[in-house]
Amino acid sequence: MANSELARPFAREIVRKLREKGHTALWAGGCVRDLLLGLTPTDYDVATSATPDQVMALFPFRTIPVGVAFGVVRVRSPKGAEVEVATFRSDGAYLDGRHPDSVVFSSPREDAERRDFTINGMFWDPISDEIIDYVGGRDDLAARTLRAIGAPEARFGEDKLRLLRAIRFASRFGMTIEPRTRNSLVSMADQVTVVAAERIAEELRKMLVHESRAKAMDLALHTGLIKAVLPPLVAIKGLFQGKPIQPEGDLWDHTLLVLRLLPPDPTFTLAFAALLHDIGKPPTKAVHNGRMTFHNHEQVGSRMAGDLCRRLKLSNADRERICWLVEYHQYLGEAKRLREAKLKRILSQPGVEELLALHRADALASFGETSQIDYCDYYLREQPTGPINPPPLVTGHDLVRHGLSPGSHFATLLEQLREAQLDRVVNSKREALDWLDRLLEKGVSPPR
Repeated sequence: MANSELARPFAREIVRKLREKGHTALWAGGCVRDLLLGLTPTDYDVATSATPDQVMALFPFRTIPVGVAFGVVRVRSPKGAEVEVATFRSDGAYLDGRHPDSVVFSSPREDAERRDFTINGMFWDPISDEIIDYVGGRDDLAARTLRAIGAPEARFGEDKLRLLRAIRFASRFGMTIEPRTRNSLVSMADQVTVVAAERIAEELRKMLVHESRAKAMDLALHTGLIKAVLPPLVAIKGLFQGKPIQPEGDLWDHTLLVLRLLPPDPTFTLAFAALLHDIGKPPTKAVHNGRMTFHNHEQVGSRMAGDLCRRLKLSNADRERICWLVEYHQYLGEAKRLREAKLKRILSQPGVEELLALHRADALASFGETSQIDYCDYYLREQPTGPINPPPLVTGHDLVRHGLSPGSHFATLLEQLREAQLDRVVNSKREALDWLDRLLEKGVSPPR
């Protein structure tokens, strides 16, 4: 059973036990927002007048002190569900633009007023099913308006990550950012870089894997956050190519369409690669005989993507996958014309499904047809010649036993033999060695 299904009755039980001991306790934050929207919360948070010590005493052996200095502990149920329990608090100054330098335990109203947006500042009494709203969140939720609590410049100044969170919430819930909140966001967008790269990357991850990813990225561009976080992407805005599907659109419009055409639940690496797939076009733009070209933009884009991944401190595995997807995003554009060996090599790559999904979205966004990628799907499904990535027929040891002296030429010979195998020119070790003999007779034979 999912944690969210287990967490709801457990969160209610926590509230009940806290109240039995004379404490105020309510559900708080995102779970309240999601419940009012008719969504299933991914987790539940409890806000209470009880101090961390009192919470830990009430639930011995089942609490994790994740942030006692900020009044936060995590309570785990016997079935494995976890609920975060936080003491009502007011925050001190945010001297680093990320964390308060102190907290003071306070009241529900004061706790609500220190939160980021009105839609996240409501409480729910799960015993009486009553909504407690000190900040106007319910009205804003009904009006699909994202509004900072109090002065937006103060809320963003306290934690600069809220600049990105505003984009995520507005896009995910189909909201319009209230004018004063948006103006503050735009004026402060460049300050988001004080936030740890890992926290920025996590916000991007949440935005890109959600179906609202294209809206989120467009909003991030027009509020200045793309310029601050992924600056090379700004150059694709205004670069017109006259693609058949979007003859009046620019490269940014094309990128947004690719994001929309991804599978419903893409991996982060696929979605981020889709966002960056044409990032190499602005620096490779040239005009030859009146025609715009972007030679080697895939390789240039792959290097640029790698730089951005390092900037965001992504894992090596994520960086390598994203760079590979960007570099090969057009490779299958003429799949039917590829030699079988080259087609097998690319289709046998781990996680090639991401490349197929990226190419399909790019093809649909460019020309509206997917015949090349359909051929790849057919080839993978039918596998007309057995395993797509069979073990090599010949190894270096086989070459030595065949009478050849080891050397740097072995790598070239083994590569040629592998190509012949994948092209079905040779189908056994004996055929491979005979083919090698004929090959060597045509040129200078390596020493035996």
